[in-house]
This record gives sequence, C-alpha cells and structure tokens, in this order.
Amino acid sequence: MAIQQGIWRINAGNSTASTPTRLETARLDDENQLEELIVQDVSIINADWLLIGRQVRTSFDKRIDLLALDANGSVIIIELKRDKTPRDVVAQAIDYASWIETLEDNQLVDCYVDFATKHKLPVQSLDAAFKAKFGQPLEDISINDSHQMVIVASELDASTERIITYLNNRHGVGINAVFFSAFTDGNNRYLSRAWMIDPQETQQLVSTRGAREPWNGEFYVSFGHGERRNWEDALKYGFISAGAGQWYSNTLNMLAEGDRVWVNIPKTGYVGVGIVSGERQRISDFCIDGKPLTSLPTQMDYSDFAAEPDEMAEYIVPVNWLHTEATGKAFSETGLFGNQNTVCKPTATKWRHTVERLKGVWEIPSP
Repeated sequence: MAIQQGIWRINAGNSTASTPTRLETARLDDENQLEELIVQDVSIINADWLLIGRQVRTSFDKRIDLLALDANGSVIIIELKRDKTPRDVVAQAIDYASWIETLEDNQLVDCYVDFATKHKLPVQSLDAAFKAKFGQPLEDISINDSHQMVIVASELDASTERIITYLNNRHGVGINAVFFSAFTDGNNRYLSRAWMIDPQETQQLVSTRGAREPWNGEFYVSFGHGERRNWEDALKYGFISAGAGQWYSNTLNMLAEGDRVWVNIPKTGYVGVGIVSGERQRISDFCIDGKPLTSLPTQMDYSDFAAEPDEMAEYIVPVNWLHTEATGKAFSETGLFGNQNTVCKPTATKWRHTVERLKGVWEIPSP
C-alpha cells in the first residue's frame, strides 16, 4: 500500500469558512540533507531515540547511515534509501543488523564518543548522554539485547512493503519504514512524516528475545517508583502512570478497560495485580470522587506536571486492585520476567512462569 501524504492550508483564525488549499509538493535537495536534519534534531524521526553514530563503518567496509538507542537499550539502524533499489536497502539493513548484533558494549560506547567528537556535542560520554535523555543510568540497561531497522524513504514499492510486513508478522524481525515528504507554501518549506508500521509495535516486537509462545492476554507493567510517581499513591488511589517522554507514556494506550495488569517496580519486585477500569488520561484530569488527584493528600506533589506539554506529560490509567504489596514486601526472585517498557504483551516463556508464580504466592484466581 503506497503511503501518500498531503498538507492543506486553512484559515484557522478566520471565522468565515474558506476552501482548504493543498500545499505543493517539493523535493529535498538530496537525502544527505534529510540525514543532516535528523542529526540536528532526532525528533524529526523519533523524539524518544538517542543518536549514537553517523556513517558508522562496519567490519566489511560499509557505512551505516545512522545509529540510535532507545530507552530499553535497543539499537536502531537507520538507513536512508538514497539511490538503492527498495529491496537492496532492506537487504542491506538486515546485513547491518547481523553485524550490530556482534558488537560489545564498549564498541557502542566508542561509536558514540566518535559521533560526539565529530559533531562537537556538549556531552561526550554515552553514560551521561543516556542519563540526560532517558533519566536512568546506562549501567542499569542491557545494551544491544535487541535491535530495530528503519528504512527512510519517500516511497517503497508494494513488494518491499510486503517483505517488511512478512518479516515483522511471521518472523519477529523488527524492521519498519518511515516516509518523508516536503511541501512548499510561498517561501516556507515543510517536512512531513508517516510511519508504515506504528513504531510502538516494532518496539514491542523486539522487547523480548529468546523462546516465545502465544501471549496469555495479561499485561506486564513497569512502574517507575521515584522522582515522578509514588507507589503508595498508586496503591491508595488506584492507578498506574508513566511520563517524561512518549516512549514511556504511549504504551499505556495498549490498555483497555477490563485488562488485567501485573505491576513490577524495577530493581524492587512485583507489587500488585489489578483490572484496568478506564482509559489513559493526563494526570491533571484524573479525579477520585470528583476531586483531582493534584488536590488530594499524596506522598508526591503532582501539581507541577499540569503544565507539561503533551509529549512530556504524566499520564494515568485507573486500576481496580486485586492484590497489592508495599515496596518493602515486593515479590522478587530469579527467573521472573522483567522489561523496561511501561506496558507490554510478553511472549517470552518466562512470562507464563511469572504469572503462575505470582498467582500462587498471592493466591490470585485465574480470570
């Protein structure tokens, strides 16, 4: 399916309705310009990625256009189509991924240092850059346990799109495509972006590795107890939450009323299981008996989050708890499932073990 993009100018400030005017399409000077724009502002492709390399030389003397990390430590290979055929660029991305998989942590650190030096970045350490971007120490993350591939193009042929879909759906290969188009409006130029597959789906696909089995219908939740949220408040008022970036908050959209969630606090253990009782909402809109959470007695002051922009805001999903534990009595033992994603649908074999173990310890009946 060919993806077509368009932009229309409307006179939003005029109370009189006017005919929308479609902007003319334009061409980027070349794809080197697009690469440069992404280097200047990675949010052009994904605001929740950290660029760590540009024109990275492989051991077989080829160059990867761009490399990035997400908050889960997954390495993202970004390859611009340029003058390659669509099928060739897909094959090349897979070839690069096979090489990336062999890299050690120190090689990725060196890659970032080289990138930061060449581009005179203010932060020259990958550890510091990761902490500044994602708010958590790099030492707590397992880097390169998974990787994703992203093809950047203005368009792809139908057969290549079928190949990408097939690799994702049938073989669990995290490959995606993002399409950019340019438009003009007088002296102004604009850039638009459209993903072939929701990037959250690719992120979810690669979030667990190893043996897989059908998803059991129950969700894993990582609750970041600390600077932005407090488990005692979540327990008392019935919610889970995430924020400080769309990478964290967007996966809350996976949940629907009636879903069962098992909540883990990283480095602490599992602390609760409950049933989702409503949709995702900004924390400033969350009320208990008609009273905003921001006006209730809480362990943490949430009022500062009210003015945050949507992409950085704290979001809440209400939950009716079936069983909870204080952080001091969290359940943790070797072999339990863990993941950095706020919400995921685990297909790792240890997820079934984790759920059955928690059911037994907490005496939770099957749904």
